[in-house]
Order: sequence, then C-alpha cells, then structure tokens
Amino acid sequence: MHSFVKITTTGQPLGSFEEIADGATAMQPIDKPDEAVAEHEPAPSGAPRAPRLKPGERRVHILQTLAAMLEAPKSEKITTAALAARLGVSEAALYRHFASKAQMFEGLIEFIEQTIFGLINQIADKESNGVLQARAIALMLLNFPAKNPGMTRVLTCEALVGEHERLTERVNQMLERVEASLKQCLRLAQMEANASMAENAGLSANAHAAPLPAGYDPAIRASLLLSYIIGRWHRYVRSGFARPPAEHADAQLLLILQ
Repeated sequence: MHSFVKITTTGQPLGSFEEIADGATAMQPIDKPDEAVAEHEPAPSGAPRAPRLKPGERRVHILQTLAAMLEAPKSEKITTAALAARLGVSEAALYRHFASKAQMFEGLIEFIEQTIFGLINQIADKESNGVLQARAIALMLLNFPAKNPGMTRVLTCEALVGEHERLTERVNQMLERVEASLKQCLRLAQMEANASMAENAGLSANAHAAPLPAGYDPAIRASLLLSYIIGRWHRYVRSGFARPPAEHADAQLLLILQ
C-alpha cells in the first residue's frame, strides 16, 4: 500500500486550492539498486553488481526504474533487456518478481490508481462544495505528471502500445472511474445550486455555492473536464515533458466548471 500526501482545503472561492494542486504523490525513490533481481543470477557482462535490498524493496525498485526509463523524452519502446541492463541484472532475474513485462506495467497502474483515488477521497472528505471538489480533483490530476513524468506515458497509453491489451483496458476503466467521481461532484454542485435558488435569498448552509447556468449538465461537464485533463497529459508528453499540464489551468477550469 502506498502512502498518500495529506491534503488541506480552504473552502474558499474558485481560485484557491494550491495545496491540493501540489498534492500529487511521487513514487518515492530507493537509493540502492535491487537486491533480489541479482540474487542467484550473475549480472550481465560489464554491468555493475547490484547490492542487497530489503525484501519489501525489491519489486518496488524494478517499478521505479521502469518509471524512470519512461521519462526519456524520446518515446522508445522499453524492453526487459534494457530494463535489466539498467538494473545491472539478467532478464531471468526480473522474472522472479514479475511473470511478464505486462505485470510490471500493471504495478505502475496500481500505484497510479491508489494515489489518484486516495487523493480524490481526501478531497471529497475535506471539501463540501461540489464545484470546488471537481476543481481540486482536476488540479491534482494536472499536477500528478509533474511529480511522475514517466507515468504520464502510462496514463496516455503511449507506453502501452504493443503491450497486452488488458493494460489499456485497465487505464480506460480507471479514467471512467475518475469521470464518475467528477460527475458526482458536479451533481452535488447542481443540488447545492438548486437548494440555494429555493431559498431565494441564497442563505442556506451552502450559501458559498456558486450559481450555475441554466441547463447545467453534470455528465457533459465531467466528460469535458476529463477530456481537457487527458489532452493536457498528451501535450505534456509530446513536448518532452516541457509544458506543464497545469499551465493556465485556473482560467481554463473556470470556463469549464461554471
């Protein structure tokens, strides 16, 4: 289980939430190469011998190395041979921990899922306003690549081209869950706005809820918001990780959400 960064929210109008924007978790580095991949297997000729790690760090270090290799600006396909060479071990040693390269990518996807949905749950717990929930989730998703550049290529499925189709299916399912979470936030916002209108003076407990335009459709807005986020991820990857996804996000999210 990966630990998640604590998020603080202010409950203030659209334009705050810098704390949540920086709340994305990075896979924490292990400063030593992997032990288990070197156990009982000679390292390839000319490669450095990998020192020992604690048992719990073995698989993690392989995934960290894979994620680091995905940060290369040129989108070259990563092979198990290249990964083993980076670790200073043989390919056979890698397969003691993962049955296939697909399982390694599944490990990265699992880290992404745990991180993203852990943060989404924290946002929902700490912020009662639906629009601000959606905004905070969007900012978190836009800032996740800044701390995990290589994993952005997993989120966009670029790194999964030519790999087992179940990997792309799992990423798509994860994004569908994200969209469902955004839709739930915006439905809450719609309920708050309707309740505020019913109060006429707008002095209900949710008086800080922003007014929404007529015909506001939470499902359409959630779909548009996720499409915007995915597009920003793709631009980040295409730019060689030079153009941050959250660039001008405040003004753009204001247009999408209200």
